[in-house]
Amino acid sequence: MRVLFIGDVVGKPGRTVLAGLLPSLKINFRIDFVIINCENASSGKGLTKSRMEELFLLGIDGMTSGNHIWDKKDIYDTLYSDARILRPQNMPADCPGQGHTVIERNGMRLGLLNLQGRVFMPPIDCPFAAANNVLESFFKENIPVLVDFHAEATSEKAAMSRYLDGRVSALVGTHTHVQTSDETILPGGTAYISDVGMTGGHGGIIGNTTDSVLPKFLMGMPCKFDVCNEYLRINAVLIDIDDESSRAVDIKRINELFIKE
Repeated sequence: MRVLFIGDVVGKPGRTVLAGLLPSLKINFRIDFVIINCENASSGKGLTKSRMEELFLLGIDGMTSGNHIWDKKDIYDTLYSDARILRPQNMPADCPGQGHTVIERNGMRLGLLNLQGRVFMPPIDCPFAAANNVLESFFKENIPVLVDFHAEATSEKAAMSRYLDGRVSALVGTHTHVQTSDETILPGGTAYISDVGMTGGHGGIIGNTTDSVLPKFLMGMPCKFDVCNEYLRINAVLIDIDDESSRAVDIKRINELFIKE
């Protein structure tokens, strides 16, 4: 099984990159499942139902998210009704939606688990306990499981990868929008990278224009961030998983420039 996980899709530039590059990536790499982190896909912050539908039409099989999934209330009802889109599992139980699912395609099955970190992040339930509970109660069958751990601190992501090594096929980090170069296969057969990065405009500051972000640092006052539409790139990882053992056998980074015509 080959899974393409695409880093945080940021606004219209991110959606433009997906529309332009995903068809060729799917063909060239013979991809079985395409998963994206969608929490910033609408105007660079949050997700609306219409943008979700637009993304699924591009051939996305499943979506994970993080703390910004709550920024647009339009998506709340959909989180309840569409199991292809996840919010973090360790949110309080009364929050809309679910944090884990199984998606199927061409007779293959892939488990998805979405977690959110606690270091330098909003208060939330323990992601380690949440992961353990789901793996023991839900993913009992021998199917590949991919975890999106949406967290700030590399140490927390690394700790989670070691905690789950051998119990999941892959753990990919999201949230910082900066792709790391530490992709590896852990001793137990779990593919890991601290952060997949982001898909969208890389010409500013983590997806937003430099001019709109700098005042926040210079004056410490609230300001509106504008989505960057320059230097468009896709950040992703390509993960190969053994069909019999559900262990990862390879993980490769993708960092490809998109040139608008």
